[in-house]
Amino acid sequence: MKINKPANEVFEAFVDPAKIGNYWFSSSSERWEKGKKILLRYDEYGAEGFINIIELQENKQINFSWGEQNDETVVTITLDVLDENSTIVKVSESGFKAEDPDIVTKMLGQKEGWIYMLSCLKSYLEHDIKDLRASLVH
Repeated sequence: MKINKPANEVFEAFVDPAKIGNYWFSSSSERWEKGKKILLRYDEYGAEGFINIIELQENKQINFSWGEQNDETVVTITLDVLDENSTIVKVSESGFKAEDPDIVTKMLGQKEGWIYMLSCLKSYLEHDIKDLRASLVH
């Protein structure tokens, strides 16, 4: 997704706990740094979970793992500078088990979640819209 903001602003939206609640999770326990275990909360859904920060390259890439033990996946968020005011954000998630009978459903659900998060991120950073996150109802 193209975000019309510099890479440093996009990067900070992910790693700064004061910003993540404007478009993705309700809260993040602390600033994201390599080696940290971060608690993310979704107050609206009564959910929480940990991510493990594997690698961070400032303004370029974020790698973390998440999920249940023995069912963890690895997420890579890449920030590609298009120009001084535009960043392409790419998200990939790996580690799904091929033998899992629900793999297609899980992968489609994750893809939809990433598209929604990126849409909320774009709305927040480009237009200061902070009330899109957590608007999906089942």
